[in-house]
Amino acid sequence: MNRTSLRLLQPNLFPGTSKNLDSSVATDSARYQPSLSQSCSSTRNLAELILGFLAIDAVLWLPTREQLTFGPIALLTPLVLVLWRRSGLDELGLGWRGFAAWLWILPAAVVLSVMGVEAAKYAGTFHTLYAPDFSHVGGYLLWTVYQQFLLQDFFLARLSSVLSSNAAIALAAVLFALAHLPNIPLVLATLVWGAVSCALFRRYRNLYVLGLAQGLLGLCFAVCIPDVWLHHMRVGLGFLRYHPMHS
Repeated sequence: MNRTSLRLLQPNLFPGTSKNLDSSVATDSARYQPSLSQSCSSTRNLAELILGFLAIDAVLWLPTREQLTFGPIALLTPLVLVLWRRSGLDELGLGWRGFAAWLWILPAAVVLSVMGVEAAKYAGTFHTLYAPDFSHVGGYLLWTVYQQFLLQDFFLARLSSVLSSNAAIALAAVLFALAHLPNIPLVLATLVWGAVSCALFRRYRNLYVLGLAQGLLGLCFAVCIPDVWLHHMRVGLGFLRYHPMHS
């Protein structure tokens, strides 16, 4: 009788042990794979976050000529990285789901802007925009919508993969404010608005209304705060090189 026959004749003293062991190994393997994948994803998100912020901030401190060369690269790379993941429009905040729920944000921004202008007139700090033409104002509103895209879909989304909800919102607001150095009035304003807009995005998921609200509040800020402090809303090297125009 060969060894195979003897093995077949031996009683199985622990029925189901082998099957349970295989099941346990399979369960542990399945449990390990998602955690490993999640760890790799979090590392990639953190790397993209750091590199993205450093690239954008570095461009803000370059002279105008270099900004025109490297600025589009630094600003459009986050767009490519976000779209590469093929998220849905509603997830990105580019859909129109829940239209009625978030529609109040824009009127609220209008009311706050009117109140700010009236307060500035009373305080004697109100002044006109240095370039009140349609192209300047329209371009600024488009820029604030894209700022919200960077803040929400790039920075907040990646911070949320490694931090709790409140911590991600707080840190996103801090990064948003730091990008406006050394313009202290803008740093303080964007710190508050960054936190508020991130919380609103978490609830209503719409970039259009948040971008337009930021644009309205930004224009109000520009005409209510003395330009000697704001330097035409410039940040980075542009703020330091600002020279007021005298009539």
